[in-house]
Amino acid sequence: GNVLAQYDLAVMYYDGRGVAQSDVKAFEWFSKSEAKRGMAAAQYGLGIMYDKGRGVAQSDVKAFEWYSKSAAQGHVMAQYYLAILYDSGQGVAQSDVKAFEWYSKSAAQGNVLAQYDLAVMYYDGRGIAQSDVKAFEWFSKSEAKRGMAAAQYGLGIMYDKGRGVAQSDVKAFEWYSKSAAQGHAEAQYNLAVMYETGQGVAQSDVKAFEWYSKSATQGRPAEAQYNLAVMYETGKGTSKNTMLANEWYLKAADNGNAMAQFTIGNNYLYGRNGLPKNRTQALKWFKKAADNGNAQAKLVLAGLQ
Repeated sequence: GNVLAQYDLAVMYYDGRGVAQSDVKAFEWFSKSEAKRGMAAAQYGLGIMYDKGRGVAQSDVKAFEWYSKSAAQGHVMAQYYLAILYDSGQGVAQSDVKAFEWYSKSAAQGNVLAQYDLAVMYYDGRGIAQSDVKAFEWFSKSEAKRGMAAAQYGLGIMYDKGRGVAQSDVKAFEWYSKSAAQGHAEAQYNLAVMYETGQGVAQSDVKAFEWYSKSATQGRPAEAQYNLAVMYETGKGTSKNTMLANEWYLKAADNGNAMAQFTIGNNYLYGRNGLPKNRTQALKWFKKAADNGNAQAKLVLAGLQ
């Protein structure tokens, strides 16, 4: 009947330490532990089980119920996951205000994930009055504790745009570099742009190509794929390769980049970069680009039709 032992036993079943992993047994022992003393950690465990559908039928409503009980007792991760449910409207009516409230409570206890999400809410002005200064503060706290790539990217954006802190290309480059080194795709793209334009660092087409490649390979943002295609087509920072250029234009176009869609349309219209002349395909891509707001595509479509 020792509730502490029951809780630890549940954790061991959950992790599969010292015994065959069993979500069903983990759920059973979390339930026994919680039932006797309303233990916050066990309530959080039950919330996780319902949230992930492990050992029990998945239920956002039940996950919300157990996270709420645990969070009310001050459990830092329950507060965080409760905030996520309010943020996404899973198992409860969506509420930016409630999400902000619970992110704040979890962040105040040092949860770097909550600190990051709190920074984003201040940055966007969701659930709270918009504040670049507070966004910068919480991005900094989140990054300082665990070197979180997303928070490093956030700091790069703040310095890049001069939001909540004095604008500095050098500091933006510094933070984008840290985030990019951890594989953050958008940071890799922004770092490539800085190398290409010589902002905050000596201009280098070779380095720009390197970082566009890393970002483009992750599939986002589409602008990285488009810029990589341009570098292959023009031979900037790499050997000229029209076939690879066309391959990346197509990937960017499929990801919704209007300029890439327009370029693919042109390549089909004139038979460039390894694509055959194909008026039907050209019209298809010009229409996609025009629907995506590309003014050049609208003009070309008008002339062709």
